[in-house]
Amino acid sequence: MTSIDLRQPVAVHRRQLTLLLLAAVVAVTLNYLVARGAVALGADESFRPLTLPIFAPFTLIGIVVGFAGWRAVVRRSARPGAVLRVLVPVVLVLSMIPDLLLLATGFIPHTSGIAVAGLMLMHVVVTAVAVPAYRLSRG
Repeated sequence: MTSIDLRQPVAVHRRQLTLLLLAAVVAVTLNYLVARGAVALGADESFRPLTLPIFAPFTLIGIVVGFAGWRAVVRRSARPGAVLRVLVPVVLVLSMIPDLLLLATGFIPHTSGIAVAGLMLMHVVVTAVAVPAYRLSRG
């Protein structure tokens, strides 16, 4: 009779969860500093997307969705490294389209160039924090 060792998958999942939680804390903290920096540079403090209750959930969603995409590529691609070297920057640039539309339309009150630049920098922060966490998680 063959036995199955279930401890390794649990350890892998625990490692992934720990790294994702750490990435989330770091990314939210850095995005908070970006938001405060944008306000210090002249963005209106009442611009809601630069407030913690708004950007923190979006930061968390970005990390989780990014990890799901990362895992899908790693599991399905014959050359995941090559795919991710192209896909990650493309997705980062595409993620900024709503920010550029916000700048063009001003559909949220108190929109300014500095505020939108802050939002766009937040995308870079999430990517810069999440990608190393994904790599370390062996996802």
